[in-house]
Amino acid sequence: MIFTHDTEHALAIVVDLINTAPEAAGTEGLGGTDELRAFLDRHRFSDVREVTGRDLAEFRELRERFRAVFGAAGAGTAGAVRLVNEIIGAVRATPRLTDHDGYDWHVHFHAPGAPMSEHLAADCGMALAYVVAAGELDRLRTCEAPDCSRVLVDLSRNRCRRYCDSRTCGNRMHVAAYRARRREAEAEGAR
Repeated sequence: MIFTHDTEHALAIVVDLINTAPEAAGTEGLGGTDELRAFLDRHRFSDVREVTGRDLAEFRELRERFRAVFGAAGAGTAGAVRLVNEIIGAVRATPRLTDHDGYDWHVHFHAPGAPMSEHLAADCGMALAYVVAAGELDRLRTCEAPDCSRVLVDLSRNRCRRYCDSRTCGNRMHVAAYRARRREAEAEGAR
C-alpha cells in the first residue's frame, strides 16, 4: 500500500467521478440525481441526505476541477499544487477520526453535516494533496489507449500501469500489437 486506505479510497472516488464524464464514458454518467445517488452508494459516502439538483451540478463542477489536476500532473508540480489548493481552500476542513461502516480508524476532512460537494472536495482534495506531497504526481495518469480519455491512479509498485482497465483497453492494445507483429512477420516471410 502506497497511501493509507482512506487516501486510496478517496483517489478511487476521484477516478470514478472523472470517468463519469461524457468524454470518458461515452455518455453522461451523472445524468441525474438517481445516478448521483448510485455513485454515492457505490462509494459508501457517509452522512448522505437527500440528493438534489444542486448537488449534481456541484459534483459535475468538481469533476472538471479534479480532471484538471490530472491534466496538470504531467506538466509539473506547480500547476497541480495551485489546483489542489483551490479545491481544498474553498471548503471548511474539519479533520476528525472516524470508524464508520466497518472501516477501521481513518480521517475525514469534511465538517459533520457538510453539503455533499464539500464532503467530496475536502476528502478527495486532501487525497490529491497527499499524492502531491509524497512526490507521486506521476501516478495520476490518463489511459494510454489512443481512443480512451479515462483516468487512473497507478498504485503498482513499479509504476507500470498504462491502461484504465487491463480487460478492455489493455487487452485491446495487446491484441493490436500482437496482430501487428504477426502481419510484420508474415510480410517478412513473403519476401
